[in-house]
Amino acid sequence: MSHLDFAKTPPMGWNSWDCYGASVREDEVRAHADFMAENLKEYGWEYVVVDIQWSEPEADSTWYHAFYPLCMDEYSRLIPAENRFPSAANGVGFKALGDYIHDKGLKFGIHIMRGIPRQAVHQNTPIKGTDLRARDIAENNICPWNSDMYGVNVDKPEGQLYYDSLMELYASWGVDFIKVDDIANSYLYGGGHLKEIAAIRKAIDKTGREIVLSLSPGPAKVHEGWFLQDNANMWRMTDDFWDHWDALYVMFDRCAEWAPFVRPGNWPDCDMLPLGHIGIRAHDGGGGDNWTRFTKDEQYLLMSLWTIFQSPLMYGGTLPDIDDFTLSLFTNKAVMEMYHSLTSRRQLYRDEQFIIWEAASADDKYYGVFNVSEAAAELPAVLKELLDGESYTDLWANQELAKAEAMTVNSHGGRLFKVVK
Repeated sequence: MSHLDFAKTPPMGWNSWDCYGASVREDEVRAHADFMAENLKEYGWEYVVVDIQWSEPEADSTWYHAFYPLCMDEYSRLIPAENRFPSAANGVGFKALGDYIHDKGLKFGIHIMRGIPRQAVHQNTPIKGTDLRARDIAENNICPWNSDMYGVNVDKPEGQLYYDSLMELYASWGVDFIKVDDIANSYLYGGGHLKEIAAIRKAIDKTGREIVLSLSPGPAKVHEGWFLQDNANMWRMTDDFWDHWDALYVMFDRCAEWAPFVRPGNWPDCDMLPLGHIGIRAHDGGGGDNWTRFTKDEQYLLMSLWTIFQSPLMYGGTLPDIDDFTLSLFTNKAVMEMYHSLTSRRQLYRDEQFIIWEAASADDKYYGVFNVSEAAAELPAVLKELLDGESYTDLWANQELAKAEAMTVNSHGGRLFKVVK
């Protein structure tokens, strides 16, 4: 079984980072699964992902506690902190939480850091399946923003064995999605991590379980796109994306260059959706409890770009208290139909004021029209001529339009049109 045999459409779900940082608890994860199953599952939303530091008992915000003792099993593998995830007691790990999520018809995901725990190396703890120990396979290429891990020397068979045992454990918990951090930008720290990516891919394949592999942080390198296609389902095109217009504007460049690599099983990743209620215990470097700073027009633009490009959609805000507007962005049937059915997509036109994307499914043609200027503007006649068809359906408004009418786009706004045949 190849990783291209699943994730046939872009993964969609919720990730705990934007609102809880490193500190999410089991009751919060279950509440989000409950909401997703009841309100979003029918639209394709299915992954519930526990982000970073789930093995740290005292995690409480975006900030990491350097060198804090983590929960670890006898084979140098991190396990959930039971004070935050009570169902992990008695050595069951995330199995009970995964079962709860699966019982709702959803899928379960976790975040991990590249490598082997620093404390395992210092204590020289065992590796499953070999007499060698943690210190024998560790490499001194350490993430500069998180102190938890050493790298793994996968040139040694025992290094591969470590990743094999890790993925074996996660598969036994019923994990369906693994976000591996400190790995997608292989030149971030002056060295390459491609060997570890390949080792993780090999280890996942050995489990026989359909586990989506997502790589972070970006920006990944376009010249390595072929390698990422061969080894991952998702990879980040950007560093952490937050709710700032400048960061959103740059995503047009990234989407245009990565569009040729989009295909079933491979989804270049624009990062999470920082919409709705974010920053419960984390936000953009540790800020307070906030709602998104994006205007409604900017949110339409963001969702229009993410969907016509077919980026994975991972919501970062809270679900139980989601507002009606944000929920409407995630439950628009026409937009979701487009998103799940596209077979091609490209940037068609760009100037200082407008950007136009063109996409197609087996039966339909679509356009994304984006006004990136500081004032509302009507689409110039020369651009209207680019848009085929006698009339359009405005997907967000669910309204049919004649070819020449209603082509005004608000500042920082985005509109999605389906050609009416």
